[in-house]
Amino acid sequence: MNVDNSVEGGLDEPAELEPDQGTLDLADPEDRWTVTDWEAAAAAVLRKARRLGEDDSDSLVWERLGRTTLDGIEVSPLGTADQLAGVRTAGRPARSGPWDIRVQLGAGDARRLNEVARADLEGGATSLWLQVGADTDLATLLDGVLLDLAPVVLDAPAAPLAAAEAFLTYAGARELAPGTNLGVPATAAEDDLVAVARLARDRGLLGIVVDATDVHDRGASDVQELARSLALGARVLRVLAEAGVSVADAAALLEFRYAATDEQFATIAKLRAARRLWTRVLELSGADADAAAQRQHVVTSRPMMSRYDPYVNMLRTTVATFAAGVGGADAVTVLPFDSPLGRPEDFGRRIARNTSHLLIAESHVAAVADPAGGAYAVEKLTDDVAHAAWELFGRLEEGEDLDALVAETASRRETEVARRTRPITGLTEFPNLAEELPVREPDGAFDAVRPYGASFEALRDEPAATPVFLATMGSIAAHTARATFATNLFAAGGVAVEVAGPTTGVEDLRAAYAASGRSPVVCLAGPDPAYAEWGEQAAAALREAGASHVILAGRPTDYVDDSCAMGVDALAFLTTTREKLT
Repeated sequence: MNVDNSVEGGLDEPAELEPDQGTLDLADPEDRWTVTDWEAAAAAVLRKARRLGEDDSDSLVWERLGRTTLDGIEVSPLGTADQLAGVRTAGRPARSGPWDIRVQLGAGDARRLNEVARADLEGGATSLWLQVGADTDLATLLDGVLLDLAPVVLDAPAAPLAAAEAFLTYAGARELAPGTNLGVPATAAEDDLVAVARLARDRGLLGIVVDATDVHDRGASDVQELARSLALGARVLRVLAEAGVSVADAAALLEFRYAATDEQFATIAKLRAARRLWTRVLELSGADADAAAQRQHVVTSRPMMSRYDPYVNMLRTTVATFAAGVGGADAVTVLPFDSPLGRPEDFGRRIARNTSHLLIAESHVAAVADPAGGAYAVEKLTDDVAHAAWELFGRLEEGEDLDALVAETASRRETEVARRTRPITGLTEFPNLAEELPVREPDGAFDAVRPYGASFEALRDEPAATPVFLATMGSIAAHTARATFATNLFAAGGVAVEVAGPTTGVEDLRAAYAASGRSPVVCLAGPDPAYAEWGEQAAAALREAGASHVILAGRPTDYVDDSCAMGVDALAFLTTTREKLT
């Protein structure tokens, strides 16, 4: 590409690796294994789990264990040297040492936010990400903040120039810490972009944020997020070039913002691919070889978080932060676990800060530059993601509608969530209907976010008034597996259950139902032998006693109205069940 027109160059470059084909050699000479050995070992495990038949070929493990991303990229279950034939090793991090621990402060009372900012900085945060406006009281908000030590990143989409000018006026002649960013968004009006860029260049600061998390928050895939960032970055280069700013000078003003999810390898590959892609954009734009490397600010994903069982968000953000660090992020913002509920409290903010501290100081994740570099699976995934993003970037430059692509991806992800092939712990899996959610002050920070589990959260927001009668068949040992599966499934949709308890036959079951609240919906849960022996009679007896909708936990059969088993469209099933309960 060039800064005036569109993409004109490809991404392919000569391979830097010469892989050794066909072995999985480790350090010890005795640890020599072939891919065939791995296939045999993996196949043995899958046969135990009944995911492979005794007569199935061992080579089927690649199909059974592989997966395809939302971008259509095949992810192999095992990285092997032959996968790197023709692949360029690129995208290595420029960062060495710990990443910048950046905390976010939303809008609100300046004095209160100052207390939060100072507590965060005293607790180990190293920079501030501030949501401000033209009329923000910066003297109060930043009182006691040492601007020469703690970089400040402004976030003022409504009035970026006024906010930048106000900040520089407040700072006066004070030295400002490296990494300070006046924060004009790459989507801003051209006049604002140019004006803030010049202010930043004159003070030796960063000035522009290329934020691709806006499409991530609406459900974009990794490739779509990367392509969005390239399109925005290219726009900035063009606008500034027209204003007389060189490509190298413009690139030095930019910071890119990406999301990190709990899909750790995908996040690592995305960040590595992002650096490779941006380097290529600068090359094709005529920048010198020493043009500024891409600077990355990574935020733990908002849509991956859940309002229900919010403490699980700590696990999600820990994995995401690990991936961001391994992927080479320069700055990382860990969103507090209670962010989806409203304004985070002190405990949530402390845990968020400490997530980075533990990974840096105790796990030593930042001690090695590019710890994933050279790993066959990561290099292959990085290359595949980079090529897919470059191809989409070209299409966006030609006018393709990214919003439509994002909507399609969000729909496909929702289908996977509905079928629970993309599980969300605490929401679609292992939900707790009796939990008491922490109460937080609304702050609107997640208003534009479409959570991955939004449909299930909507069901939980309005729990069913009537429980399902869980008609457990046989002893506890016999019915526990299917009863537990059904109970968790119903709970995911805000539906409680009344349990019959151990039963020995139809009359036991009829008596238990008569002693219950006589729900119109019953679910038979037991082992296959019980279904074969007295399942049909049990369904008939429960109908006679008042049940109008009979479900079977297991494979469908003709004497019930519905069934639930692994792979069911849980959202559709739960919606139907709730309708039958009314």
